[in-house]
Amino acid sequence: METYDVIIIGAGSVGLPISFFLAKEKLKVLVIDELPSPGQGQNKTAIGGVRATHSDPAKIQTCQLSLKVFSQWKEEYGDDIHFQRGGYCFPAYTEAQEKSFKELLVTQKRYGLNIDWLEIDEIRRLLPGINPHELKGGTYSPEDGNVSPLLAAKSFYNQAKRLGVSFRFNEEVIGIEDNKGQGSRVKTARDSYSSKIVINASGAQAEKVGRMMGVELPIFPDSHEAGVTEPIKPFFKPLVVDTRENPGSKNFYFYQEKEGHIIFCMTPDPIIPGFCRDSTSNFLPQAARRLVNLFPELKNIKVRRTWRGLYPMTPDGVPIVDKIKDKNGFYVAVGFCGQGFMLGPGIALNLVSLIIKGKPVLPEDIFRSFSLYRDYTVTSEALK
Repeated sequence: METYDVIIIGAGSVGLPISFFLAKEKLKVLVIDELPSPGQGQNKTAIGGVRATHSDPAKIQTCQLSLKVFSQWKEEYGDDIHFQRGGYCFPAYTEAQEKSFKELLVTQKRYGLNIDWLEIDEIRRLLPGINPHELKGGTYSPEDGNVSPLLAAKSFYNQAKRLGVSFRFNEEVIGIEDNKGQGSRVKTARDSYSSKIVINASGAQAEKVGRMMGVELPIFPDSHEAGVTEPIKPFFKPLVVDTRENPGSKNFYFYQEKEGHIIFCMTPDPIIPGFCRDSTSNFLPQAARRLVNLFPELKNIKVRRTWRGLYPMTPDGVPIVDKIKDKNGFYVAVGFCGQGFMLGPGIALNLVSLIIKGKPVLPEDIFRSFSLYRDYTVTSEALK
């Protein structure tokens, strides 16, 4: 039975960067995934937005770390992951939205976010062709951006392998044994491996893996759908988030990526719980109406394909990143609520610091928002 310093369960948006940063600390790392290659779970269904524009301070500062990693990646490691610093824009079309956005600015600025309120004319210059009817203005955070999830996963995987990380694909974890101070044994359908530290970064499977670790994790997957259009000449840079509720949907968001395609996603109402990833017949008509309502000139653009991915949710919409109490070397990095890709590198830096130094990168009072043992009835960022 081969022995490692750390075993990570899950080779996705969070597990891959954790493996990379652990390997940079000279640790012997194994990553196990039941799927055939890296990034085949929630990672490949992510649309690629990366924003520090949150209401929760821990998310704000974690995503600022992620943005630093993504923005410097090509320069440091030579791989083009299609990073674009186009910003995020939240247009307001109601007085209630305007009031909410402006109140949130106070918290966001307090925790270091570069964000401001733009008036109507400024929004229209930023987003040429946006529907001006009842537009009140909006917030804009220019340092946010977008990245290709597929290219990022491939690069994290290759760079981790270069540093000596081992990967085992097509292996489902079927058991984890805590050997009481002697390390842990992780059993798959094919083999067994031992390690002093085991990290659950298994996305939508986190609850099942958590039970093997002897802990109940409040993770409840639901699903969101996304789509991509044909490429057209680039004409706007920010990722746009329309928070108005419509029949059958809540938030709707989209951006134009590096090669000109418009990638879009929508939050269904009511939610669609469970693990099914089959596309629905409702999504495209609803999404098309919302896109054309915001940008009428896009009425003739062609949609190339749609897909559906899972959002591993927590009760309060905030991730769980913690060391399990009364267990030897068990950690969790789960429940990212559809934001695992944007949070992944920042979470990895914090978790690696927690393992190596005994404390996260973020101030501990802020990082505590991610605690497994928090009060989940206090919702700081629920469902955003």
